[in-house]
Amino acid sequence: MAVKATLKRAITLPLLVFYGAGTILGAGIYALIGKIAALSGQYAPFSFLLSALIAAFVAFTYAELSGRYPKSAGEAVYVHHAFQARWLTALVGWGIVLTGIVSAAVMARGAYGYLNELIVVSEGIAISLFVLLISLIAIVGISLSVNVAALVTLIEISGILLVLFVSREQLWSIPANWHALLPPFSWPVWQNIILGAFLAFYAFIGFEDMVNVAEEVIEPEKNLPSGIILALLIATVFYVLVALAAVLTLPIPVLADHKAPFALIFQSNSDIPAEIISLISLIAIMNGALVQIVMASRVLYGLAEKGAAPACFAFIHDKTRTPVIATLFFAAILLTMALWLPIAELAKITSFIILTIFALISLSLCIIKIRDKQHPFHYFKVPLIVPAISFLLCLSFIVLQFQ
Repeated sequence: MAVKATLKRAITLPLLVFYGAGTILGAGIYALIGKIAALSGQYAPFSFLLSALIAAFVAFTYAELSGRYPKSAGEAVYVHHAFQARWLTALVGWGIVLTGIVSAAVMARGAYGYLNELIVVSEGIAISLFVLLISLIAIVGISLSVNVAALVTLIEISGILLVLFVSREQLWSIPANWHALLPPFSWPVWQNIILGAFLAFYAFIGFEDMVNVAEEVIEPEKNLPSGIILALLIATVFYVLVALAAVLTLPIPVLADHKAPFALIFQSNSDIPAEIISLISLIAIMNGALVQIVMASRVLYGLAEKGAAPACFAFIHDKTRTPVIATLFFAAILLTMALWLPIAELAKITSFIILTIFALISLSLCIIKIRDKQHPFHYFKVPLIVPAISFLLCLSFIVLQFQ
């Protein structure tokens, strides 16, 4: 009797941190900084800080759950243990898949803006080739996918550091301009900051992807919590610094309307050819999309293993040991959405769905901690107040969007 192929444990803590940081740092800062500034103006850094605060509570919630249940389709597993409702488990799992699809579609459209800075090519062809490339990398194997993600993350960070370096004079002017950067205690102003934060929250999506490769992580009970927290910390520092450089360098209308805002910041502060940062931005966005396609295919695999998705998605190729059918399914829907929906709407849809799921995951940990008080703790642990606050913040953030 043939032994069923399984996922391969090949991800160390450093690779996991690069994997997580890579997807968090992708389209969020390279493609959306202008859109966020259009909503919150010169207070865009506060939009990022507000989003980071909510993301931190959610990340600590995920950190404990990932240690308790280090399985693929992590969110679905967490909800299953909390509610024991198969329909809810399946709904959450498919919600995560949809989030991954929409998120990757944002990145595919964002990639076109930077590619267009390098060569003139039609949008449809550019997006199609982009999706094909990341799909092939994801199919070849998890070791290649994660190592490519780690390498590209280094390139991403180099690009961010380069932009911060050429913007150093603007950053050094912060003490002299702090009064203009500090928002007044006015509800209309803070409402715009919150609206910007809702969009900026998309930029922090990625740490939750890490739990969906749990079955490919070495010592997941120990490495997953550490990896999640480190990746989020790295991303927050970079986001706030880049947002400050952006609003201090460019007029808000110019920043808001440009399709390649990161390249524009670089070009405004340096004589170095802007094509360099455009290429780095393109690579960074590709990395984020690659992580999304790896994540979503593993969630589909995990759902199929539990009977909550068609059995074909549980197929693991004998040689690549990757969920090939799940990956191809994801790629087909991703391509369709990327070709038809605008980037800002895609990001808003992603934020709404993921905040809803985050609220449910936070509630799940509350239930698990109250019910399983005698459970032995050999993993990362947070006080009950952490998932409780996470639940309330996510719920409040969603409600405020409809005010």
